[in-house]
Amino acid sequence: MAEYAGKRAFDVAAALAACALFAPFAATVALAIWLEDGGSPLFVQTRIGRARRPFEILKFRSMRRDEVTHVGRWLRRTGLDELPQFINVLRGDMSVVGPRPLTSDDLERLGWVGEELDWRFEGRPGITGLSQLFAGQGAIANQMLDREYLAEQRLTNDARLVALSLAVNIFGKRRIKQWLQSFER
Repeated sequence: MAEYAGKRAFDVAAALAACALFAPFAATVALAIWLEDGGSPLFVQTRIGRARRPFEILKFRSMRRDEVTHVGRWLRRTGLDELPQFINVLRGDMSVVGPRPLTSDDLERLGWVGEELDWRFEGRPGITGLSQLFAGQGAIANQMLDREYLAEQRLTNDARLVALSLAVNIFGKRRIKQWLQSFER
């Protein structure tokens, strides 16, 4: 389940391109969050990364006082709340593609704390990945998707997953899932 040669170079190149491309959106989002409630645009949370080491993940804040804000609702629907994670990629905490980064509470709740799941933490967690795109079917399905991705890490797979993620952000997860299901018939 080792990373393919050049994965880090792909990550850095993709993160730099995303930062340049999405800078106007990020600035607009940060301003919208600040204008809505005067709070910090960023949300920082400890997640568990490679080799089960904790790191601070960056996201655009979508809640205030335990309620989703108006801007936050839109951010979550479009996936733009994840844009600051490209900084995590540049720092080396995350990859563009990989298993979803979870909190220690998530790992406890899912029962994913044992050594038998150490394989999941051999690589960097990702902004996108199979479980991020096709999740919602439970912990066992997510484990299978993570294992499948880690066993088949290749540049072409990463490029496909990034393209699919962009399509989901533009057209919506439901439309893309329906489109993909039409190929399975």
